[in-house]
Amino acid sequence: QIQLVESGGGLVQAGGSLRLSCAVSGNAFTSVFMAWFRQAPGYGREFVASIIWHGSGTKYGDSVKGRFNISKNLVRNLVYLQMSSLEPEDTAIYYCAARTSPVVTDDARGYDYWGQGTQVTVSS
Repeated sequence: QIQLVESGGGLVQAGGSLRLSCAVSGNAFTSVFMAWFRQAPGYGREFVASIIWHGSGTKYGDSVKGRFNISKNLVRNLVYLQMSSLEPEDTAIYYCAARTSPVVTDDARGYDYWGQGTQVTVSS
């Protein structure tokens, strides 16, 4: 089992920045990929970014490339999502997720563990 707890969400004006954190506990060593997804009202869960937990490599969704950055701290078992140049369209609940399979995927159905989510609201 892996437990994930997100933090750092809030209200920010368009053009601003926000950093989300995800605390990873439990059998964190079994995780291969860590990712951020988001879900806006009336929409499905959208892939934002992923990172290889024990290794190098990142991937981003097209809508956030160049604006968001995913990183990790293996000592503290944390995953971060630095969000810049935020737009009202980025408003959503942001979820941290863990995948134990070594095959990379952007599909939310491929992730085994999820946090409870943190709300990000970008005002215009």
